[in-house]
Amino acid sequence: MRRVLVPLTVSSGLPAAGSEVRQIGGTSMGTTWSARVVLEPGASREALAGELQHQLDQVVAEMSHWEPDSNLSRYNSASAGSWHTMPQAFCDVVSYALEVARISGGAYDPCAGALVNRWGFGARKRYDGPDFYAPADADLKAILARSDRERVQFDARERRILQPGGVQLDLSSVAKGHAVDRLAQHLETSGIDHYLVEAGGELRGAGMKPDGQPWWVTLEAVPGESANDAVVVALHGLAVATSGDYRRFYQHQGERASHTLDPRSGYPIDNGVASVTVLHRECMAADALSTALTVLGPDEGMRLAQAQGLAARFVLRTATGFQELGSTAFNELLQ
Repeated sequence: MRRVLVPLTVSSGLPAAGSEVRQIGGTSMGTTWSARVVLEPGASREALAGELQHQLDQVVAEMSHWEPDSNLSRYNSASAGSWHTMPQAFCDVVSYALEVARISGGAYDPCAGALVNRWGFGARKRYDGPDFYAPADADLKAILARSDRERVQFDARERRILQPGGVQLDLSSVAKGHAVDRLAQHLETSGIDHYLVEAGGELRGAGMKPDGQPWWVTLEAVPGESANDAVVVALHGLAVATSGDYRRFYQHQGERASHTLDPRSGYPIDNGVASVTVLHRECMAADALSTALTVLGPDEGMRLAQAQGLAARFVLRTATGFQELGSTAFNELLQ
């Protein structure tokens, strides 16, 4: 049976008479993006498309580990002992990522790029490339022994971060959510209050369509999950992100090596979690928290979700099929 999630608070404001939904989009961060915006007659869709693409280009220039000249890549390749002044948005993302690392007890770690790279999920020596070989236990122990996050010094007020030597920042599990928020904030600054924006499957919506309906979206399902378990949500002042073990993986010693790694152990997760979806007012938060909860697993993850008041949906792989667990805040949204 299809279930429906509705925000606890809904604004009654409607678009101006004669407004229309216009769709724009493009590519960024190795994926596609789109925006459905309610525009008044005469508004230029083309100019808005260029502005939104510029916002995403800025995210890539600051936080991409694929672009050698990005702020992040320059930091990762910098010499030991060097300080780096970063853009405000970069610092905001790093600051939030470090906070999620703290509350998750290290299950989430923006300084774990060396692990990501060694498992073949980084920008170079990819797991599907001819020169890749899976890491040995000794390789992982050596990386963990460096305690990279503890060695990094971050001065948020001065917008500076120290490269202590060899630290590889990886913001891929938070930058996309930040990018979605950046699109939303640009629209609102431009006086557009009714929209649905998306990048790589992560979404944020606000306001209504001209017919008075909210932006209805179906939560991402795990491949093989029954259509009868579909959940539809009204993205009215909400963002949604899903972390899943089915996105990128390969077989390692007969087991699934998921791209979701546990920074505490150095290994891909093996806790039965197929996916975690988080609904939050900010997509950056939904993005990072869905990853943290996935790594923590159903028990620790649910405890964190409850403690933080998060609307979270866990889908677990069991011997008899998929099992769903919802946090209190998630279940309260169900109608």
